[in-house]
Amino acid sequence: MNVTAFSTQGFERSFLQRANQTRHQLTLLDTPLTADTAHLAQGAQAVSIFTRDDASAPVLGQLWDLGVRYLAVRATGTDNVDLAAARQLGLRVANVPEYSPYAIAEHAVALMLALCRHLRQADQQLRANDFCLDHLIGFDLHGKTVGILGVGRIGGVVARILHGFGCRLLGVDVQPNSNLTAQYGLRYVPLEELCAQADIISVHTPLNAETQHLIDDELLHQMKRGVMLINTGRGGVLDTEAALRALKSGQLGFLGLDVYEKEKPLFFVDHRLDLLLDDTFARLLTFPNVLLTGHQAYLTREALTNIADATLASLSAWALGQPAAHELAAPVARKQPVA
Repeated sequence: MNVTAFSTQGFERSFLQRANQTRHQLTLLDTPLTADTAHLAQGAQAVSIFTRDDASAPVLGQLWDLGVRYLAVRATGTDNVDLAAARQLGLRVANVPEYSPYAIAEHAVALMLALCRHLRQADQQLRANDFCLDHLIGFDLHGKTVGILGVGRIGGVVARILHGFGCRLLGVDVQPNSNLTAQYGLRYVPLEELCAQADIISVHTPLNAETQHLIDDELLHQMKRGVMLINTGRGGVLDTEAALRALKSGQLGFLGLDVYEKEKPLFFVDHRLDLLLDDTFARLLTFPNVLLTGHQAYLTREALTNIADATLASLSAWALGQPAAHELAAPVARKQPVA
């Protein structure tokens, strides 16, 4: 098939090309998919997108009118895709439900460790020839209570890692996993109880209507004073303005983010020559107890390989007139393979 891939980064192109092995004609664009750029898919039967792309109903309609019949999402989350509109059009959609839960989970724990041991400040001090330790006193993870919001594949790996540190584990999930309770002692509790007891809270929930700004002023005030909050899930789960208020009051003791609710104009682009116009993000950068990374938790060789392989597997299945392994929208029957 002719495939147009939007928002492809330089670091992922070799992985996509290796997974493709010349099976499809790939056009790799660094341009994000929007209503203004959808025309770049002219002549393509399939489009591949990432988290920063706009796959809302109007854009999907444009793609359909151009002859696009397949949409391969190079991510797990599909909150940027109007799946109902895709089903109505007959556009077939697939994602990558599991590329490396270890990559995300390990990054979440890395943020915890970096914050609790003040590693960013320590590095800055050493580079300034300041070897004083007075302001670098941290705390052990061992013995701390960690709450995991969303105990799916990634949250389960987080539980496994933190069990090794000797943490007490609490979880909130719509589908409790008894194996995690048996193996790691994770106890499922109501959200309010988790907030009241956890010293550290790690967020791994998808973004949807129920979880949008789930962590707001009210929920932050239910947490322990000085709590550490880690979000490597979706930025919109956290009300960032509420988090800033909690940081200023001391209610929130540490904040580690790999995602940000207004990240689309910022992340994955070099803005060194631009003014930072996002005042909320700029204020986050002023706090010494805040550690931010630019949606890089998934960025390991293993994860990039798995994303590329799964994406190309979906495209190849569709080209043969078969359903992809991870379809999200109702498939449309095809009598003949796509040429």
